[in-house]
Amino acid sequence: MPKTALYNMEGAAIGEVELSEELFAAPINTAAMHLVVRSILANKRQGTQSALTRGEVRGGGRKIYRQKGTGNARHHGNRAPQFKHGGVVFAPKPRDYVINVPKKVRRLAFKSALTSKLNAGEIIVVDSIQLKEAKTKLMAGMLKNFELKNTTMLVLPGRDETIIRAAGNIDKLETSYVNTLNVYDILKAGKIILTQDALKGVEEVYA
Repeated sequence: MPKTALYNMEGAAIGEVELSEELFAAPINTAAMHLVVRSILANKRQGTQSALTRGEVRGGGRKIYRQKGTGNARHHGNRAPQFKHGGVVFAPKPRDYVINVPKKVRRLAFKSALTSKLNAGEIIVVDSIQLKEAKTKLMAGMLKNFELKNTTMLVLPGRDETIIRAAGNIDKLETSYVNTLNVYDILKAGKIILTQDALKGVEEVYA
């Protein structure tokens, strides 16, 4: 069973914590992670872009000049794509970008992401995070104890207004919850900080 160090808010190791073998020692499937990340990013697209084709642009019904004798190319209306105010050749239209991924593949990708993060030494488990008040300097002080420089994701078991308000003004810190965790956020984060309660929640929900 995989293990990792358990830290306190001061950044000192106070013991070890056992991790779920199913989540943190799974075979890493790069293809599954790639598919799920594509799905998450594609599903965020609104798909509302729209432009007019030459048949939809208003006006341009009259032939702009006679067919022969002018020395110019043959044209009919002035709403063709080569004219100003003309239509778009392959006009984008509203469409659905959703990519459906089977549940088993999503779970496989989630386990692969957590395992890869643990193998890279980018998962930090903290016994608990307790702030006296919602002050940014208190949260920044905790992050400084762990010498975190890149983007960090803090995973909480549930909504904690004190922690959320304290973390809100820190650029490279993102907060997430057990029930909103996804493969894209895991892979995008440089380091992941989990409280012990959040770790138990992740293992209960996803293992």
